[in-house]
Amino acid sequence: MMSFFSMFGTSFKEFRNVRTVLITGLFIAVSMVLEMFSINLALFKINFAFLAIAVIGMLFGPSVGLVAGMLCDIVGFIAKPDGGFFPAYVLVAGLQGLIYGICLYHRADPQLRFLKRQSSTIVLCIRAVIARLLDVVIINLLLNTALNLHYGFIPAEAYGTAVIARTAKNVLELAADIPLLMLILPAALVAYQRMGAVRAARS
Repeated sequence: MMSFFSMFGTSFKEFRNVRTVLITGLFIAVSMVLEMFSINLALFKINFAFLAIAVIGMLFGPSVGLVAGMLCDIVGFIAKPDGGFFPAYVLVAGLQGLIYGICLYHRADPQLRFLKRQSSTIVLCIRAVIARLLDVVIINLLLNTALNLHYGFIPAEAYGTAVIARTAKNVLELAADIPLLMLILPAALVAYQRMGAVRAARS
């Protein structure tokens, strides 16, 4: 349990690194771009903005992931105000970053610090699947559906239909989400590690 809680402290220390702030800001911008290409349907929305949040959580951990998730929601609202501003959605967006940070933070597992061996890639991919499933169930199906109902975005009489539609949508999306995570996360981690190695060699 101590290693679990110490992970938050280690992640929080990432804020001291200017590179952390710059890369996090970059991926928040990427998340905004992906959000712009989302598809809004009657009862749900399709987008891949979670990929940028997953990378942030993997590289910098749950503390940075939590803050980045909330910033994504706030900046997204500022950039494209669509309806009212609801703080509850900000907290849920932060929770999404927290989930990816807890599941994927590479510093929490020395095996993932230098992702070269095939077994390390497999470990990261398994964690990515777990993180995405938790995101889908906790964030998309439970919290966001409940908030949409609470704020009147989903009529009470359509709640059952909304749950079925959102469940079907998320199950279908997983067929694309999981391969994308397995492709993007290892590549992002290797690129980040090489960036650090190059920087260390120059210093």
